[in-house]
Amino acid sequence: MKHSISQTISKQRGELIRDLPDLSDILRGSLLQRIIRHRQGCPKCQRGEGHPVAVLAVSYPGPGPRIRQISLRQEQVAEVRRQLENFQRLKAGLEQICELNQKALRPDTAGLKSRRSQRD
Repeated sequence: MKHSISQTISKQRGELIRDLPDLSDILRGSLLQRIIRHRQGCPKCQRGEGHPVAVLAVSYPGPGPRIRQISLRQEQVAEVRRQLENFQRLKAGLEQICELNQKALRPDTAGLKSRRSQRD
């Protein structure tokens, strides 16, 4: 039995929704690696090495965009990286679902083509 386009789209949407990450496990932003250098009294900084730190940077729209920077402990980096990846997966999945929803709004082009060929 043939599936209609709407059934196919509905099935594809369901598969995409099942593949979305857990919405409570997402973060938006960018993970940055920085070097902090003390001005005085730190032998490591005096040698030019500095102290590596990880930072989550999140931008907010509006007049004069704001960026919030959150310093992370080293043990938080893997979790933040995973949550950022989950956000990107969620965004990509939502885009695909929107594309399917747009496709569902279009007329059944297969049916139109077969009717045109019958007229010719």
